[in-house]
Amino acid sequence: MEQLGLSNNPVRIAIVGSGPSGFYAADPLLKSETPVCMVDMFDRLPTPFGLVRGGVAPDHPKIRNVTRVYEKIAAKDRFRFFGNVTIGSDVTVPELQGFYDAIIFANGAETDRRLNIRGEDLLGSCTATSFVGWYNGHPDYRDHTFDLSQEVAVVIGLGNVAMDVARILAKTVDELRPTDIAQHAFEALSESRIREIHIIGRRGAAQAACTPQELKEMGELAACQPIVNPKDIDLGRLCKEELSDRNRKRNVELLTEYANAPDRNSPRKMRFHFLRSPVDIKGNGHVESIVLEKNHLIGTEAFQQRAVRSGEKIELSCGLVFRSIGYRGIPILDVPFDDQKGTIPNDRGRILINGAIMPGFYAVGWSKRGPSGVIGTNKPDSLETVERLLEDVDGLMQCPVRENRAIVQFLKKKRLRYVSLADWHKIDEAELARGAAVGKPRERFTRIEEMLRVIER
Repeated sequence: MEQLGLSNNPVRIAIVGSGPSGFYAADPLLKSETPVCMVDMFDRLPTPFGLVRGGVAPDHPKIRNVTRVYEKIAAKDRFRFFGNVTIGSDVTVPELQGFYDAIIFANGAETDRRLNIRGEDLLGSCTATSFVGWYNGHPDYRDHTFDLSQEVAVVIGLGNVAMDVARILAKTVDELRPTDIAQHAFEALSESRIREIHIIGRRGAAQAACTPQELKEMGELAACQPIVNPKDIDLGRLCKEELSDRNRKRNVELLTEYANAPDRNSPRKMRFHFLRSPVDIKGNGHVESIVLEKNHLIGTEAFQQRAVRSGEKIELSCGLVFRSIGYRGIPILDVPFDDQKGTIPNDRGRILINGAIMPGFYAVGWSKRGPSGVIGTNKPDSLETVERLLEDVDGLMQCPVRENRAIVQFLKKKRLRYVSLADWHKIDEAELARGAAVGKPRERFTRIEEMLRVIER
């Protein structure tokens, strides 16, 4: 068999997942001259870009502009996209191995962490994952409903996703109208009766995990005032030391501004609560209240403090609860999975099984490190994995089927309607046209059948 990595025998690589980490892995592989690589990217949805499309809030269009970078990567020679193909069920991992020398898993973290408290499954207790997917038109969440007739909502968590959920709940119709929010969500939110939003953080003001930009936007809402108890920003010595971190310092400055601001008599209020943990959600079939236990911080070093419960509890009346305490991965058949961490076990991107390296198997992004960081964090993370893969090329077992059309023929034989890059461009153009017709940047298709119909026209 010819040497692997030559122009007439490139390293054949499958990337499972088309979010940021997948594209950041594809880029250096396609740029590599020694060895030469070709990349086929698979996604279970017909559309690429992962959480950039389905997770970024509609009022943050600048963040979504990163897809222009991914489009340029996708336009390179030796790249193909196969959407609407689920690896692990439509195509098994052993089947995929027949066509590729290496497989990179960039499948992210598709579900959420649970609170594991009583009442978590009552009606009105929701996940941030489902709400974000719903207002972004993700097909998985198109038919979800949220009881926006309630007047009080609680958001558990102080990360960026929690801020997105709270901000979308707080925005007026006029603020949402010019965004690309899904039409069904816009219509429901325009009828919302929510007047009070409580944001609950397990730790203190100095440990808020959101970025200053996310927090700053709360003070710019047209009809909602952020409210902070001045006592919550009366920091102890260790918390003050933690303000050496620029983001933490800016967050505390913003929270201080909110604490000192005069009452604007806004129709909606957003109340921040720190050092509180949810311990019980009460209701007779539907959420009626949430019980919070007060915490205090222990530890002797800055950045090493942790929250412990005090035993003192308070009850807060509410009709909706959104948990936003982190994403977690889901396992793929025939791929090792750490159920406790919700990630694929790996050593700098090389996938491990029982502590040993699985040759030809790699992980990037949230499936590799867990749900942390921002979009840009995935670039060095993916590069680290790609460097390991390129180091391993000489030891890779060459896949038996090396003809480019073979995977296409295989998918057709299975009667799988895969979506190519050209097909995606048709969907993209149609969504842009739908948006332009109603004065929006984009109007997404929210059902896979709709997307496939566009392709067939």
